[in-house]
Amino acid sequence: MPRSPDALTPPYPRNSPLRTLPPRHHLPAPPPRHALASGIALLGASLLIGLLLRVADRPFFQGLDDRWAAFMAGSPDGAATGVATVLDRLGGPLGLVFPLMLIGCLCVYGRWRSALFVFVTAVFANVLVALPLKMLVDRPRPPYPWVLVNDGSYPSGQVFSAVTLVVAAAVVLFPARPRRWWWLVGAVYVLAMMWSRTWLHAQWLSDTFAGALAGAGASLLLLRAFEPLLEAEAERVAADSLWT
Repeated sequence: MPRSPDALTPPYPRNSPLRTLPPRHHLPAPPPRHALASGIALLGASLLIGLLLRVADRPFFQGLDDRWAAFMAGSPDGAATGVATVLDRLGGPLGLVFPLMLIGCLCVYGRWRSALFVFVTAVFANVLVALPLKMLVDRPRPPYPWVLVNDGSYPSGQVFSAVTLVVAAAVVLFPARPRRWWWLVGAVYVLAMMWSRTWLHAQWLSDTFAGALAGAGASLLLLRAFEPLLEAEAERVAADSLWT
């Protein structure tokens, strides 16, 4: 079978019935090649940057953070701040509504394996990865944030959650061709969340990049860990036998 052009559809094992189906039927999507190594590298990069922040009074990228913060000097009452505040709400507790709704819909259709993957990736991974990193690094926030924030600026938990949600939805919802468009939509959403955090002076620019790195790394590792369950579900989806 020709290899799928989609990054999340590598060849399946020889005995898998999915090998006889076109790539559009591969749902949920399998992990990309080298998902384990890539996930470790991305998480390791976010950890190393955090350790640098922990030991250095002024890391080499602080100048860029300062310049970007000065560039984001807008009005707390403007239209841009209103948009950023909406994104801030979506990245907070309100942002749990969509993944929980998705989990419920997947369970209704008998896709409990995908529902479990979405829960761990888009809901619980923040507790497993982002919060411990925040406590380890304990980076101060930029001065005078425009929204209510807690302690620990690094990494951005909201950007982390945005990335994990985008990846989880891509894996369980979209076949190969629509998934390409979803990646574009997801990238715009993640970039908007990164802008929102810095516009509201809630986090440094490097915090948002670290959140994206950690979110992508955690998503890849969890996708690799859930591969057996998701492949079993993909075979059942292809055979229309989810309830048997």
